[in-house]
Amino acid sequence: QVQLVESGGGLVQAGGSLRLSCAGSGRTFSNYGMGWFRQAPGKEREFVSAISWSGHTYYADSVKGRFTISRDNAKNTVYLQMNSLKPEDTAVYFCAASSLRGATSQRGLYDYWGQGTQVTVSA
Repeated sequence: QVQLVESGGGLVQAGGSLRLSCAGSGRTFSNYGMGWFRQAPGKEREFVSAISWSGHTYYADSVKGRFTISRDNAKNTVYLQMNSLKPEDTAVYFCAASSLRGATSQRGLYDYWGQGTQVTVSA
């Protein structure tokens, strides 16, 4: 079992930055591929970014060049640095862990999910 807790969300103006954190506990964190997803009101949960157990990264086209995912296995934490934020980035952001260890955009391949953190970007 892996427990995930997100933090770092908030209200920011367009063009601003936020850094989300996802702290993991339970089984060996470094063995998992980690991902970030987001869900806006009335929309499906969508892939944002992922990082494999070895550090390979993968981004949705909508955030490429603006967001950076990283992980610190010694701290059991994965981060999402979000720069140049846009109003359309407004959503609840979820982190997730995949026992497949790779960086995947496939929501169904993630075994554990956090509760989410709200990000609101004002125009």
